[in-house]
Amino acid sequence: MSLDLTTIQKEQIKDILSRADALIISAGAGMGVDSGLPDFRGNHGMWQAYPELGKQRIDFTEIANPAAFHRHPRLAWGFYGHRLVLYRKTQPHIGFELLNQLAEKLALPYFIFTSNVDGQFQKAGFSPKQIYECHGSIHHLQCLASCTAEIWSGDDISPEIDHLNCQWLDDLPHCKHCGGLARPNILMFDDYEWIAQRQAQQRNRLESFINQYKQPLVIEIGAGTAIPTVRYFSERFAPSLIRINPRDYALPKTGGIALALSAAHGIQIIYDISTT
Repeated sequence: MSLDLTTIQKEQIKDILSRADALIISAGAGMGVDSGLPDFRGNHGMWQAYPELGKQRIDFTEIANPAAFHRHPRLAWGFYGHRLVLYRKTQPHIGFELLNQLAEKLALPYFIFTSNVDGQFQKAGFSPKQIYECHGSIHHLQCLASCTAEIWSGDDISPEIDHLNCQWLDDLPHCKHCGGLARPNILMFDDYEWIAQRQAQQRNRLESFINQYKQPLVIEIGAGTAIPTVRYFSERFAPSLIRINPRDYALPKTGGIALALSAAHGIQIIYDISTT
């Protein structure tokens, strides 16, 4: 697919922008790549970032799994603790700000649907009340044993990580109720203990938002096909869908507009078209 937009594509984008009565931003792991975050496409990329996991041949589905916290708590928290530090340090790329400006310029109410657990939309200034994190958030914790349904902020934990060996070095995060091991409030693989209370509240707000508008525009960014949760959601609104993805840009039969571009580049193009 050519990276140069045709006149027809530009007019299609203008038309879809002009008809929209709301903006829904849906985002997968590819949204964070331009901020320098890994998207873990396959084991090779993850094992480069975490060589100890590669040495032990532990793939993403094994480490992103409650069983890892039971079997290897320091290794599991080494992986998630490193990611927590990374997300805290990372600054959202220019695309986040352009999306904020686009919603403001077009005077469109917005909502965000994301599978990312990194909290980058909140960091970029989007209202937490207008974000649905379908897989939870690394910035919140819960009891590993689910002794209580409470979810609490992880802002108080300060990870000390031996990155080479993927090991949490200090006292492990603990449940403030039973004193047992805590874990991130993230939906993992084979996860039957995830407490979804926070996510359910977010989803209720999202559904209420959707029900208010008849012609929402969906800008989907960096959503892959391996775990297609975000793509399935976005395709509910096709053909009022602009899909930004440098690789997985195929559209559903119901249509839409595909931009085979990185997140920041694709968002920039949409923003530029909105100003012409």
